[in-house]
Amino acid sequence: MTTTLQASQTALVKALNRNQANALVAYLNYKKYHWLTFGPLFRDLHLLFEEQGGEVFAMIDELAERSLMIDGVPVANPADYLPTASIQGSTAEMSVREMIEEAIATHEQIISEMHEDAEVSANAGDIGTADLYTRLVQVHQKHRWFLKELLKKGNGLTV
Repeated sequence: MTTTLQASQTALVKALNRNQANALVAYLNYKKYHWLTFGPLFRDLHLLFEEQGGEVFAMIDELAERSLMIDGVPVANPADYLPTASIQGSTAEMSVREMIEEAIATHEQIISEMHEDAEVSANAGDIGTADLYTRLVQVHQKHRWFLKELLKKGNGLTV
């Protein structure tokens, strides 16, 4: 393998690892929101956070397996997840609105990074990884859309 090809593959695996770690942190944030949501929309939000969290959780394995497919090593040690992630774990006590806003911000960061990572992957000739990002970004965009709809005014049920 040439030095340029090795550097490209290393960069692709590093991005996959970051996205894998981000998926775990986002999932754990969702579990927090799921457990700690309250108020008149409790049931709907409790179920929404569980559903969206489950979809994000499924991404962890897909990203790890993609690293293996391109001869990389995924994040495997629990202690390595937080330092590898670019998003932060949720730590504050929050209102329901703040939980939703934090989840939206997380999705926006992940979407932005996956757009960049898809472009880098495509430019490196790795259309499989680029395709994975394209598919996963759509899931994050749908989650962001659902969450943003909760904050719209005018229906009397906003958070």
